[in-house]
Amino acid sequence: MLADELRAIVVHLAETIGERNTSRKPRKLDAAADWLTQQLKPTNVQTYEAGGHPCRNLELEIRGAAKPDEIVVIGGHYDSVVGCPGANDNGSGAAATLALARRFAGRTPARTLRFVEFTNEEPPHFMTPLMGSTVYAHRCAARKEKIVAMLSLETMGYFSDEKGSQTYPLGLGWIYPSRGNFIAFVANWASRKLMKQVVKTFRANSTIPAEKGALPAGIPGVAWSDQWSFWEHGYPGIMVTDTAPFRYPHYHEPTDTPEKINYEKFAAVVEGLVPVIADLTT
Repeated sequence: MLADELRAIVVHLAETIGERNTSRKPRKLDAAADWLTQQLKPTNVQTYEAGGHPCRNLELEIRGAAKPDEIVVIGGHYDSVVGCPGANDNGSGAAATLALARRFAGRTPARTLRFVEFTNEEPPHFMTPLMGSTVYAHRCAARKEKIVAMLSLETMGYFSDEKGSQTYPLGLGWIYPSRGNFIAFVANWASRKLMKQVVKTFRANSTIPAEKGALPAGIPGVAWSDQWSFWEHGYPGIMVTDTAPFRYPHYHEPTDTPEKINYEKFAAVVEGLVPVIADLTT
């Protein structure tokens, strides 16, 4: 079952390996990259130095048959913040990326499809030139690649039906639900068309409620993941998230451990993304 598959990936990253970053646990970051390389079997590995340590973005590319120059990127970061085992942030996103890559293996999409496990999303590299997705998106731009869609898979596994479990910045609670039982699709204004397409397909194929918003990047949380790197290079991108610090009480804490994730609902989100990706790559 998909839920068991996702659980096994998260447990390996957050429990077997644990905290993984260049600041305090560079060998653990290497161990995560090594293990994900075995599992993903990337077609390309982008290596660069950060914090005096060689770091890796892992890319599995499935070449498009009809429109190979149009590229869809699906990615999540596999590093964790200092002091945190990173089960939900972002073992969940890394697990979803890997599980989705497995489900598209052997398919022949019209557009080129790339699954990328990014490194160094967390501080001290967050929103710097050494953030893994920034290094990757910069190379895409330098090559003049046509990225038509990017989905950033970020903290996807925590859900609550309790009223008041969901909070928001800047009064957005007047617009959105007070229960944290949904998955959010967050875009900037330039990515609103992509967001609408993605949410329409997701809602037609998933039992998990979906909320959407095309919001200014300056609102806290909106730009807090790898889609930001693509926005900075003019590419359309969306963050798929359980909203992390606005719902998850273990965000960036030592208690962000595998048992906190609802794997059945997490699996339902991933299952709903399969037709989304199929639609984006036609």
